Amino acid sequence: MPDGQGGEQVPQNLDAVAVRAWCRLALDALGRAREEIDSINVYPVADGDTGTNLYLTVESASQAVDAAFTGHDPALPSLAETVRAMAHGALIGARGNSGTILSQLFRGMAQILGGPEGDERAKTHDTDHTAHADHADGHVLELALRRAAESAYEAVAHPVEGTVLTVATAAAKAAGAAGSTDCGTVARAAYDGACVALDETPGQLAVLGRAGVVDAGGRGLVAVLGALVRALSGETLSHKAADGGHARVEAAECEELPADGGGPAFEVIYLLEADDSAVARLRARLDRLGDSLVVVGGDGLWNVHVHVDDAGAAVEAGVEAGRPHRIRITHFGVGDAHTTAQPPRERTQRAIVAVVPGEGLAGLYAEAGATTVPTRVGEPPASGELVDAIRRAHAREVVLLPNDAELRHTAAAAAEQARTEGVRVALIPTRSAVQGIAALAVHAPDRRFDEDVVAMTSAAGATRYGELAVAERQSWTMAGICQAGDVLGLIDGDVAVIGSEVAPTAASVLDRMLSAGGEMVTLVLGESVPDAVAERLEKHVRETYLAVDTVVYRGGRQSALMLIGVE
Repeated sequence: MPDGQGGEQVPQNLDAVAVRAWCRLALDALGRAREEIDSINVYPVADGDTGTNLYLTVESASQAVDAAFTGHDPALPSLAETVRAMAHGALIGARGNSGTILSQLFRGMAQILGGPEGDERAKTHDTDHTAHADHADGHVLELALRRAAESAYEAVAHPVEGTVLTVATAAAKAAGAAGSTDCGTVARAAYDGACVALDETPGQLAVLGRAGVVDAGGRGLVAVLGALVRALSGETLSHKAADGGHARVEAAECEELPADGGGPAFEVIYLLEADDSAVARLRARLDRLGDSLVVVGGDGLWNVHVHVDDAGAAVEAGVEAGRPHRIRITHFGVGDAHTTAQPPRERTQRAIVAVVPGEGLAGLYAEAGATTVPTRVGEPPASGELVDAIRRAHAREVVLLPNDAELRHTAAAAAEQARTEGVRVALIPTRSAVQGIAALAVHAPDRRFDEDVVAMTSAAGATRYGELAVAERQSWTMAGICQAGDVLGLIDGDVAVIGSEVAPTAASVLDRMLSAGGEMVTLVLGESVPDAVAERLEKHVRETYLAVDTVVYRGGRQSALMLIGVE
């Protein structure tokens, strides 16, 4: 911690950069602890996925924060914008019971750190400390942790002690007892309080005591708080249970643990667009249908989690309340709930899983036999969505095409997770959907897997890719200064041409890409690009470059203005 004048320490504040570091460090910490947390997951259902669910939830939060920074580049987002992005990302990406509660913890913190509520709550505590646009001090961080614990309890229909709720409350109390304006000191106090509470959970919840483990969700929260300490002070922490380490509970042992009166067969999770009054009625209805009910969110968007025997009724309740989407139904211990009534189908030998921008490309890839993962504007898929797609493909061997350079790490994490489930996965680092099209064109399922992967990788690597986009603001590029509204022509990810109209800019991009030779041009048109532009570009290629063919596809909604590939 830096020293001020006279050798006094300068109090550490929480700002947007620290929040971004926290998210990244929390993701790293949960990645390292994921298997351990999964192995001690015995409550509320011993399905061994709490660590994975927490990782996927924080991954979504971290991606949202990164997007907030990208959207403000070269300036920085405010603290309020950053914590709101974190909370929103966690909300839309929340997985499982613990992930849903963690998203509400983030939301509670954002209510204090991210706006007027923080100012009002600070005033009620007889202090002038508030969460300013650029930073928050230790007192405001303590208020945020307190609000986080309160909001998590409010979100759970029937709170149980000895869970992540208990650990969150202990962390908030310890933070308050620190009585410091230094965020690093407050965070460390919260972490220490959480560790003590975690070690006490086996004595509070019978199922944990029988298994000889601490609460898995609480263990995950300790990892997240440890990451906050590191983001603020640089101190690396590693908690061990009082007995020297948490016992690992194998899946078979988990299944034999006595259940408290049994439990529902299905976990149902969905995002819901609805108003507050409709959600209040939904809570009451779902509470009658099942247990482990957690409803988090606000401002018209909610994440609903419940365990029920009648999954259809839980979804219907959501339909009556508003518009549910991203519906996930899991049959505990069996797999996909939609297939449990059917005999298990035989795995295919090989499948392609591809991330695709736009409905038109999704149809094209599907026609070629690929399992597709659609992208949404501003919401890149998380690794959990890619893992789900690999499972849907139901194959022994899978070739994964991320089709975006920014998804490299996400796709690698998904591939690693799928391999632990017995699937042989090869990741081809395609950076654009047109490279994926080239790879699909040479895919031969009858070849040996390694040979097929080599051929697809070679085809993708031999395809240069370009893209047309519209500049959102004035900025420096490798081609000069662009103004808002300019048409940008990118080649291999870098701006190469700045123009005012789509067709001439696209022609300039094609000329640069074809100057090194080529045999095939692929054009993928966005929804707003008229057919006349494609006809003009096809004519330009035909008259300027002999023996070069052109193929045109429609990308549809969500796709880029134009994608260009040259093989």
